[in-house]
Amino acid sequence: MSENLSEGKNKKTEAVKEVVSFLLYIGIVLLLTYLVIHYVGQRTEVSGSSMESTLSDGDNLVVDKISYRFREPERFDIIVFPFKYEEKTYYIKRIIGMPGETVWINEEGDIYINGEQLEESYGLEVIDEDHIGLAAQEITLGEDEYFVMGDNRNASSDSRDPSVGNILREDIIGRAWLRIYPFDKIGFIRHR
Repeated sequence: MSENLSEGKNKKTEAVKEVVSFLLYIGIVLLLTYLVIHYVGQRTEVSGSSMESTLSDGDNLVVDKISYRFREPERFDIIVFPFKYEEKTYYIKRIIGMPGETVWINEEGDIYINGEQLEESYGLEVIDEDHIGLAAQEITLGEDEYFVMGDNRNASSDSRDPSVGNILREDIIGRAWLRIYPFDKIGFIRHR
């Protein structure tokens, strides 16, 4: 009879160990998931056509949230930042102007940085006069400000629009890193 009690206690002890081990495993998985989502990367979906033809409406991306902890953003990086007038709304745009630079767009739609025409191959369309916005006058960026634009220049709400304006360094969440959907377009995002 004492053997039966001993066997029963061993089985209960084993069951408790299994439950504790399982709960610990689940806790570790949840903690790692939280750390990855908040500090390393996050999934986001492109809504709209402002970044055509680089990114399309419905594209699912992974945003790299860690690299800017070790280096500064660079010209032509595609970044994600919050829209200041609508909670849980994020914009994705390309960096055109860097801190301390002066940005200006002339009547013909040419972009100038510090008086020199910007050579780039992303915004292939000519910027309509109606879409020059704030950049019709020279904009001098502060020490921690970036001027961003969508690649689809005539269909983008970006730094030319007063509701967006210049983007502060502290507001940059990360850079577009990897397209994971649609499956036929899976791959790393081209920044240069």
